[in-house]
Amino acid sequence: MKMKMHRCNSCNIYTIKNTCPNCDGDLNVIYPPKYSIEDKYGKYRRKLKEEALNGENFNE
Repeated sequence: MKMKMHRCNSCNIYTIKNTCPNCDGDLNVIYPPKYSIEDKYGKYRRKLKEEALNGENFNE
């Protein structure tokens, strides 16, 4: 039996069960992003991570 990580659509918790343990809601299977040497969005992810670590507020 393969176990896959799931995320609840309504309460956004992660589980390996077939139904959400909190709300019995629908679950989506979580897949990691594909690895690519030519990472088109790496620059933006690194910038976002740096801003998050510095505590900057991006909603302004």
